[in-house]
Amino acid sequence: MPQGSSQARPAHRVAVIIDEGTNPFEVGVATELFGLPRPELGLPGPLYEVTLCAPTPEIRMNHGFFTLTGVRGLDTVDRADTLVVPGRPDNVVPRGPDVLDAIRHAHARGARVVSFCTGTFALAEAGLLDGRRASTHWRWADSFRRLHPKVLLEPDVLFVDEGDILTAAGSAAALDLGLYIWRRDHGAEIANHVSRRLVFAAHRDGGQRQFVERPVPEVQDESLAPLLAWAQERLGEPLTVAELAARARVSPATLHRRFRAQLGTTPLAWLTGERVALACRLIERGEERLDVVAARSGLGTAANLRTRLRRATGLSPSAYRRRFGSGGGEALVS
Repeated sequence: MPQGSSQARPAHRVAVIIDEGTNPFEVGVATELFGLPRPELGLPGPLYEVTLCAPTPEIRMNHGFFTLTGVRGLDTVDRADTLVVPGRPDNVVPRGPDVLDAIRHAHARGARVVSFCTGTFALAEAGLLDGRRASTHWRWADSFRRLHPKVLLEPDVLFVDEGDILTAAGSAAALDLGLYIWRRDHGAEIANHVSRRLVFAAHRDGGQRQFVERPVPEVQDESLAPLLAWAQERLGEPLTVAELAARARVSPATLHRRFRAQLGTTPLAWLTGERVALACRLIERGEERLDVVAARSGLGTAANLRTRLRRATGLSPSAYRRRFGSGGGEALVS
């Protein structure tokens, strides 16, 4: 379950900056992800603390649906470890200079900066994204390119991680990015507990397409859910795309189309992602033998495990265990 190293950490301070016309959904995503108590983790205190802040104590939300009152001032940003910038629909209207200054100062002093949906526009206006990769909602991609041609926009992915700056494509992708941050900060096991409470997919890779052809299958029999559940119970077996297709009683080409349409990824990429996530959980639970982790997760060899884990997390297996494992800092052995 939770790691001892996580219990010793002070709460990570998250500031959510709200501008005039901000979308309520993304604000709700930030508070749901990082602001709720999580007694199911069995920790003595929260891992995150969330504060909403704005240029004025009263701030009107998107389309004037409601007004938030009693919101903290922008000086809250000066104490934040992570700054979250939600989106708003009027992206051609410049943000106020006080908001942009708060974003710049947070980044300059080393805070992690995260944007949800069209919050990427604010980060670009603040000058944080020139020459860097970023994502935003597909509907606004052309507008973003016209306004911010120096940004390396990736319009067809769920989110982009540039280390100190992370950008999510759309409102639902904000949940994907938030769970990714949980995994990056506290490991796959804790992130899985959070995703289960959200009743949301525990892991969708940032490189998946943000716009899928058919989010809800038109024909119930074409749903991939039974196949995914079947495969997740057999990740340690030498599953192939051909075997997945045979289980679904379709051709590999048809299976590939359904994965693209329903999940925005390929069967092989999904299978690899699930195996890496399982390997992370095995390491966190204390398995020290690298060859055992590789075999039980279906990654085959210790060398492949090292390559896949580093590609997914930026860490070697030993470094991952030192950061997230339950058994201290011992090295993994093959």
